[in-house]
Amino acid sequence: MSPKNPTDFSTTAVRTQGTPSQAAQVMPALTLIGHAQPQRIGERLLLEGLLSGERAVALSRNAPDFSRPGGVLALPLGDPFLSRTPVRFEAGERGGVRLLVPEGGTPVWVGSEPVRGGREFPAEALVAGVPLVLAGRVALLLHQATVRGGGAPAELAALGMVGDSEGIVRVREDVLRVADLQVPVLVRGETGTGKELVARALHARSPRRAGPFVSVNLGALSKDLIASELFGALRGSFTGATRDREGFFRAAHGGTLFLDEVAEAPPEVQAALLRVLETSEVYPVGGQAPVRVDVRLVTATDADLEARIRDGHFKAPLLHRLAGFEITVPPLRERREDIAPLFLHFARQELESTGEAGRLSSSDARAEPWLPASLAARLVRSAWPGNVRQLRNVARQLVIGSRGLPGLRVDARLEQSLDEGALPIPGQPLTAQAPSPASEDTPPPSETRAPARRKPSDVSEQEVLEALRACAWDLKATADWLGIPRSSVYVLIDKSSLLRTARDLSPEEITRCFHECEGDLDRMVQKLEVSRRALQRRVRELGLEGS
Repeated sequence: MSPKNPTDFSTTAVRTQGTPSQAAQVMPALTLIGHAQPQRIGERLLLEGLLSGERAVALSRNAPDFSRPGGVLALPLGDPFLSRTPVRFEAGERGGVRLLVPEGGTPVWVGSEPVRGGREFPAEALVAGVPLVLAGRVALLLHQATVRGGGAPAELAALGMVGDSEGIVRVREDVLRVADLQVPVLVRGETGTGKELVARALHARSPRRAGPFVSVNLGALSKDLIASELFGALRGSFTGATRDREGFFRAAHGGTLFLDEVAEAPPEVQAALLRVLETSEVYPVGGQAPVRVDVRLVTATDADLEARIRDGHFKAPLLHRLAGFEITVPPLRERREDIAPLFLHFARQELESTGEAGRLSSSDARAEPWLPASLAARLVRSAWPGNVRQLRNVARQLVIGSRGLPGLRVDARLEQSLDEGALPIPGQPLTAQAPSPASEDTPPPSETRAPARRKPSDVSEQEVLEALRACAWDLKATADWLGIPRSSVYVLIDKSSLLRTARDLSPEEITRCFHECEGDLDRMVQKLEVSRRALQRRVRELGLEGS
């Protein structure tokens, strides 16, 4: 990848990554994503004992206790169909986790694959998230959690954003950091991530909260009328202008104007937006005199504005002014521990409309789960290219399609949709386990571990990325995992817009990472996300090995 030209971008805008206000510690955790008592979804158990590697964590129906992040009430899983004989979580190699399942204890599945004896999960798999199903009834997500000292401030929970992942906590922190200021804010994120929700939170926490909040999607406005829609127009200024038009800027006077898809603004509108930001004045179409406006501008985009600047489709000075402060909303695949609580949030809204909200407040631990554990695991493994918007639509479809039934029912079409681009089954079976006597019903290990062969064209970019992360960027292991030839993995990486190779890295980036990671190649692989062998070759070429 070619280095970016620093002259193309702002030197004044603040591009925040959400600096935590309190000391943070990353550790393995288990988040409840499926239970006979749906109201418990989102509760968490921190596997603190695994940090030092000195003690394992034993999990059974009676212990240990799960609680909501920052909450006080803590309860064990309590499902009577789980065994009292615990499954064990131990510290694995290089920050990974080892799962041990005793014979005769609670059966455990990773996604849809049963665990026999035990399974090793590398640290990369924990970053992506590992769905575990216990006894076919309880679903857990094994993942990395960031824990803040002293707990989250109370105001972080009051912004209307569901979830406790590190990514969404940073978004809340950023909102609180900038909400009371007058600077323009640029919200970045993929389509469907909830950028307008961030804009509304900014307005609600600002001194302008009593004023109007006006939301406009620039991509939905006619190119011929966008200037009059934004800045107003005088009667007779163009064909069809039979009356004066106020425009969105004046409609938002004293409040906040949210412009979504700002990258779609045509060049003449970009120039006018820049003038408004510099002078706080608009010129209605057909008018000669400026009109002063008092508006806090929040914009959003899912486009690469820097690339558009290089292509001549977006004005660099406008980006500098729009991005007085930037907030990046993470995609849903980077906050998988939030998927089940978000699903429950949307399902509750739909159940309230159908008069069935009581399904989410069961007190019977023996009841059949309303959200099947296998479905919960499928939800967190899904790729979610449409992010939160797609999850909301899936929740609506499931609730309405299961209306009047005791539990959610998934049709074959929706199952196929959820499985497209889903995370591969993470981890590797423990080889040290003693083999059980073979039978006609038990296929050999090679048959249970090796995935079905696939066409490389059927493998999505996101699936390749997640498989590489889960396999610690080992290309042979990734090829085996995906069920494609190793040579096809190279081709998919070269074609991908999400991935880069070791040869794409500049000498400066490799050298800087080498010193930051103190020469630890495994840490460098995790940070740079490239093949270990190819990175080692580049390190040798640069003469860094042994320095």
